[in-house]
Amino acid sequence: MHIGLIGGIGPAATEFYYRHLVRAHAARGRSMELTIAHAQVRDLLQNMNDGAPERQAQIFGHLALRLQAAGAEAVAVTSMAGHFCIREFQALSPLPVISAIPELEAELVRRRVRCVGLLGTRIVMTSRLYGGLSAFDVVLPRGEELEVAHQDYIAMATVGQASDDQRERLFSIGRALCREQGAEVVVLAGTDLFLAFEGRACDFPTIDSALVHVDALVRASTRRPAEPLG
Repeated sequence: MHIGLIGGIGPAATEFYYRHLVRAHAARGRSMELTIAHAQVRDLLQNMNDGAPERQAQIFGHLALRLQAAGAEAVAVTSMAGHFCIREFQALSPLPVISAIPELEAELVRRRVRCVGLLGTRIVMTSRLYGGLSAFDVVLPRGEELEVAHQDYIAMATVGQASDDQRERLFSIGRALCREQGAEVVVLAGTDLFLAFEGRACDFPTIDSALVHVDALVRASTRRPAEPLG
């Protein structure tokens, strides 16, 4: 199956998806059909701040039409923040949308997790990943730590790298979610969090929501044409 990705939000997150998709297909000895359309991160941040999911969904819809014209048979957004309008996007997309949220929920069920900590943007955390984790107890960074996590995330996503100070703050916040609030696992609910966490020793359990999403895309892209999505 030819997969279409809506990328650019941010560029490091797009590279993360592309790199892991290439590796997964190579490991399976499978060819990959993939097209990426670029969305503007400034538009996403503005529409998130304005509480305008319909406006962002329209942008994604135009990009999905472009991907469909290139031969894509399904589409995914390479950003957890970009999922803030996923329902609106699914309603107007000309292609099936492979969302990260149900895939993450299924992975948590598979692991028999009951209490989940969240790290990501402010809206991802305060919405409990857009209401997709209603079956779980969800704990969030307390007090000013929620805003610290948000600001560090946005700063990393904007420049495409994490500083040592940002990494240490995020690790400290994640550690507190587990040790002080009872989270069994911390969901890295922002694709660009790999900039701080990938390849680093971590003393608390994590699930990278982007990797869960990538696994779903690999399953879809290697599915036989007659097999349905889902």
